[in-house]
Amino acid sequence: MREEQPIVFVVDDDPKVRNSLENLLGSVGLEVRLFGSTLEFLNNPRPDVPACLVLDVRLPGLSGLDLQRELNRLSIDLPIIFVSGHADVPMTVRAMKAGAVEFLTKPYREQDLLDAIQVGIERDRARRQELRSLSGLQQRFAALTPREREVMDLVVSGLMNKQIAAKLQVSEITVKVHRAHVMRKMQARSLADLVRIAERLHTGLGQAPLA
Repeated sequence: MREEQPIVFVVDDDPKVRNSLENLLGSVGLEVRLFGSTLEFLNNPRPDVPACLVLDVRLPGLSGLDLQRELNRLSIDLPIIFVSGHADVPMTVRAMKAGAVEFLTKPYREQDLLDAIQVGIERDRARRQELRSLSGLQQRFAALTPREREVMDLVVSGLMNKQIAAKLQVSEITVKVHRAHVMRKMQARSLADLVRIAERLHTGLGQAPLA
């Protein structure tokens, strides 16, 4: 699979700052998209690639903190590096508690910004990889029959084949057949592996129990 080219979004109402950041990030090979306001950013489509957002705090209209809150409300998981010339402790704490990667006070060292951007991009790349992996597990789970899903749920809850057979009122041989199908379809190498898969399916996207 071809490596996806990451993008750094920059939202700052000062054209000089935007141009300076474009030159800095371009010098290290990063693709940059510039915006003068939070609404401009929200109204533009974002490519489906690893990304992060360099965001000023004080902006016309929606502030940077308002944008962070709106992205969280929309379940848009985009790593944010805040920059501000007017930061205070409560503002910084609020931003970091809401998931910001870093909060830099102007003037900041260029290397500190580049380091924070790299952390943000890697965080987003890992999140995207996890979502792809989870999607694959969900597709495998969807391929199970209703009975196989029942057996899987009982297996990962710790029941033995004999107990599962009694609970489902089927023969132990039938349970073994279903269990083998579950292991093959879910690509689980062991019971421990199947338990880990079930946990990811349960918690990965806030799903309900399997059965």
